[in-house]
Amino acid sequence: LIDHETGQVLYAKNADEPLPPASMSKLMTVLMVFERLHEGRLQLDDELTVSEKAWRKGGSKMFVEVGKRVRVEDLLRGIIVQSGNDACIVFAENLAGSEEAFAEEMTARAHELGLTNTTLKNASGWPDPDHLMSVRDLATLAGIIISEHPEYYTIFGETEFEFGGILQYARNPLLRRGVGADGLKTGHTEDAGYGLTASATRDGRRLVLVLAGLETPGQRARESERLLEHGFRDFKTYELFEAGQTVDSAAVWLGDQETVPLVTDRRVVLTLTPEARRALEVKVVYDEPVPAPVALGTTLAELEISAPGIEPRRVPLLAGEEVQ
Repeated sequence: LIDHETGQVLYAKNADEPLPPASMSKLMTVLMVFERLHEGRLQLDDELTVSEKAWRKGGSKMFVEVGKRVRVEDLLRGIIVQSGNDACIVFAENLAGSEEAFAEEMTARAHELGLTNTTLKNASGWPDPDHLMSVRDLATLAGIIISEHPEYYTIFGETEFEFGGILQYARNPLLRRGVGADGLKTGHTEDAGYGLTASATRDGRRLVLVLAGLETPGQRARESERLLEHGFRDFKTYELFEAGQTVDSAAVWLGDQETVPLVTDRRVVLTLTPEARRALEVKVVYDEPVPAPVALGTTLAELEISAPGIEPRRVPLLAGEEVQ
């Protein structure tokens, strides 16, 4: 369970254990498509050809027909709303030549993004002993989709999609429970159990949640809602400093002024329980005095932030003025 804006982990259990992700790994397939759309290498109105392999694929389907050409936008909804294994294979074969080649591309891209516990063997999450992701990797992936591709992210909040005269409903149990959820993806196989990668917003805050290995759909729905309620109720986001704000000043040696302001180049926010907020410690650490000359924007110090239940954070502090 992660606060999306601050990146603060609110709850974690076995977060880095590689697990069978089932259809939750379709998020990586979707990201590969989003990136091609963003780069202009693919358009929503482009049409892709359906192979016999895609048509024959079992499991959840959007029911594409062999030999037909299907719009990219429809295929995306077929994956996101209907969890179509067939749509995943259509993308894989048209974008990389084969599903195996696409899986290799996805794995390489995942590692570039820091998803170090991810190895993908197919485009759909079909059971394979070597097709693995950790829940932390899935949470990171969800955060990337939300932040980097807001123009397409709204599809994840859609509750139904009709294709070829067949209406299907989104499997995400949180979309209809009034908890502020607007995505992302369920997963289920016999080996993986029931899983969910979800995100919800409330009062300007967004949380990302991943859980895996639950025994029933009802348990998945209850536990995911319970964890989100815990995150929204028991944690708050606190702003320590605005971007560009002066945090402190440092003495200058042999300069044309006695001190130089130390400023942040980013907004510094934390997600904490009220109890942790009361025990919060913030220190400015640097070697004093700072020898002149000092160029504007030079890193001169660090802001060290610690509180119960969070990993210590370090934020660079920069020279807010030039000193001759």
